[in-house]
Amino acid sequence: MFLNGQAMRGGELHHVLGDAPFLGAVRTAPGYRFFSIGDVCPGLHPDPAVDSAIEGELYELSLELLRDVLLPGEPRELEFGVIKLADGTACCSMLLSRGELERGVHREITEFGGWRDYLASIGRTA
Repeated sequence: MFLNGQAMRGGELHHVLGDAPFLGAVRTAPGYRFFSIGDVCPGLHPDPAVDSAIEGELYELSLELLRDVLLPGEPRELEFGVIKLADGTACCSMLLSRGELERGVHREITEFGGWRDYLASIGRTA
């Protein structure tokens, strides 16, 4: 699972991962925009017209952890999906839910390249 918000190492929600193995720091393939959901969590949005890649972390999650802990804690603005990583592999991740981009209420933060850099820009840490 590609994580790119508060569940990453050092984030306030990292503890929900329990002992899930950390597989490394990774980036998406180019073609993703990045949005802040009320400065609480981020959301990816695939867009083949952009060349941006977003940083995150890769974890091996059990289906039970995903079903019982991670997914129930996600906001309605996000949905489970599949993305492409920089090395070309497919990976599960949370994406902006259908219709959220069109609402126009989420601040685009693609230029920061990742959640930690965005938080630093507003004087916060993960």
